[in-house]
Order: sequence, then C-alpha cells, then structure tokens
Amino acid sequence: MSKVLIIGAGGVGRVVASKCADNPEVFSEILLASRTVSKCDVIAKEVGKGRIKTASLNADNVAATVALIKEFQPELVINVALPYQDLPIMDACLETGVNYLDTANYEPKDEAKFEYSWQWAYHDRFKEKGIMAVLGCGFDPGVTSIYTAHAAKHHFDEMHYLDIVDCNGGDHGKAFATNFNPEINIREITQNGRYWENGQWVETKPFEIKKALNYPNIGARNSYVLYHEELESLTKNFPSLKRARFWMTFGDEYLTHLRVIENIGMSRIDPVKYKGVDIIPLEFLKEVLPNPGDLGDNYTGETSIGCRIKGIKDGEEKTYYVWNNCSHKKAFEETGTQGVSYTTGVPAMLGAMMVLTGKWKGEGVFNVEEFNPDPFMEKIGEHGLPWNEEINGDLEL
Repeated sequence: MSKVLIIGAGGVGRVVASKCADNPEVFSEILLASRTVSKCDVIAKEVGKGRIKTASLNADNVAATVALIKEFQPELVINVALPYQDLPIMDACLETGVNYLDTANYEPKDEAKFEYSWQWAYHDRFKEKGIMAVLGCGFDPGVTSIYTAHAAKHHFDEMHYLDIVDCNGGDHGKAFATNFNPEINIREITQNGRYWENGQWVETKPFEIKKALNYPNIGARNSYVLYHEELESLTKNFPSLKRARFWMTFGDEYLTHLRVIENIGMSRIDPVKYKGVDIIPLEFLKEVLPNPGDLGDNYTGETSIGCRIKGIKDGEEKTYYVWNNCSHKKAFEETGTQGVSYTTGVPAMLGAMMVLTGKWKGEGVFNVEEFNPDPFMEKIGEHGLPWNEEINGDLEL
C-alpha cells in the first residue's frame, strides 16, 4: 500500500483519481493537486469514494511542489498536468527522491516542439538518486507502446513496419471541440508531420498523407499521418523497424474549422497586443472553445486505437493488429468524462500500479515499452480497456 500524489485536475486527472480510489489495496492515500483546488474538490466529491484529499499547487513552481511532496510523502507522483510542467515536476521529484510518471512528453511553452531529449537527459540523475521516471504512460503514447512491446515479445522475431492508428468515431454534438486540452491539441496537429523510414525521419506537411482506413465497429474513416512522440522512443528501442508511422482520423468539418483558425491567426503561440496587454491567441481560443472535460454528456460512439505491425516470425512474413475500442457513453457513466480522457487516465493509473507493486522496476528514466508488457496487458482489460487482436489479417497499409 502506497501514497500517491496526482498533479492535474482535468479530464484525465479525474479518471486517474477515480481509478486510484477504486484500488485501495495499492493506493492507500491519494492527494489530488492543481492550481485551482476547487476543481480537485469537485473530483474528490464526485468520484473519490471518500478517499481523495486535495491541495492547491502551481506546478510551475519547483519549490512549491517540493514542499507539497515533503508534506505528503508519496511514493509516486503521477503528472497529468500540462506538458510544459514535466521538467519542473521532475526537478521536484529529484530533489525529494520520489518516483515520477507522466502521460505526455515535455513541450516548451514558447515553441510547438515535442521530443524526449529533455527528459531523457535526466536519466543519470534519476539513476544516481535511486528513483524511477516512467514516461508516456497514457494510451498513445503508452498502451500503443506496450502493444508494440507485447508484439515484439510474443509474435515476431523482427518487426519491420509499425502503423499506430488512432480513430475517434464519436460524436459530441459540438460544431468544433478538441478532446483534450485545446492549446496542446491544436499546437500538435498543425505542425509538420514526420515518420521513420529506412533509418531517418521523413518530414511531411500537415495532413499531406491521407488514407481511408477501416476501424472495428466504426468503419472507414479518413486517416492522416502526424508525428507523435512514441515514434521517437519506439524506433530507438526496436531498431529492426524499417518504417514507423502514426495515423489519426479527422472529419472534414473539423479540418475546415482548423483551417479557419489558422488563417485568421488564432493558432498563434506568440504574444500579440490587445488593448495594451500581451495575449497569446491560442490561449484565448482555448478559453472560448468547449472544455474537453465537459464533452462526456451525450457523447456517442467510440474510440478505436491500436497498432498494425508487419514483420517476420520463424522465417515467414506475419501481420498483427492489436487494438482497443472504448465507448464514450460507458466512460462517462463510470467516471463522468469522455472516452479520450478515459483511455489516457486508465493506463496512467495502471502504470502507477505496476511501479508501486514492483512489476516495473528500474533506476533512471524509462519509456513504457522498456518494461515487461505482460503484467500490464494482463490487467488493462479488467480496469476498463480490454484489447483485441487479429493475426495475419489485412493491415490496409
């Protein structure tokens, strides 16, 4: 039994807190902290089962985070705050000697760039301190990386082609909304894409590569190649990969709204003057768009996320498709938030469980695919995200 500190009170934080509260045999005490403590209080009241304490915290402030950690003395910090805050929270964990886990890699606030180099640079310091940092334990990155490790361990002698496919086949009824933090979401998808092929990165324009792919229970959806952070770690940890790509679905109406947002300058992340005050257009846009945490009510349909892999087993070519479908309605009924938050929050809780029960061990900084995938794959279904697999089917790619 262990204490855990959860930082972040958005939709994902709500799911993590709810799921930790469901498992008192592992999470003996839970502290949920955010800049706005009232958000934590709502989560604790609605899904905390009387087991969640709350605190106010500005996670940009290392000293404040250090003070809270020293006061509560958790064994693990689960970071589901903004990607900008990864490094300050890691600094606080280093100073206090506490294990760390997150769901998305660090992004500098003033540049739309995301890569693992900043966090990988902490490896030696975490190792010297005798503690562990687990990076990218959401769904993608996270479960998709563990799916890949599972495939490498049980289905292939060599993996050659990896396509991560992410479809949201749901309908929230809004003209335009993002399923997680709009600021982060729009920054990511409007950047140039890239994929790994023959030992190097190939850069693409946003939405340049498009293909209609079929998703279980959903059907055909237009899918586009984007860059996603797990490609960086997976190509490093599975060097037999000749090509690795990430695909995500977008509807035509969504893309039309996105083009308008870009064309009128609302996706800018540099400050502009408004009545003598510096404002960042994308931060303002975030405030007027629907809150992703409020999309769950009346959200229909489901997500479908998985890995389509081709490689060699026993000298013969083999294909393998492993995926999860998650119902927005069921996610909302259980936790009060939609499926995208649910599919990120459940793996974060389970990754924390893997660390606290000793299933995942290490000193330093690790991506989730570096651990044994078996105990995670054995448990993920019973915690709400069952997986399916198809061997030697048509990958469409």
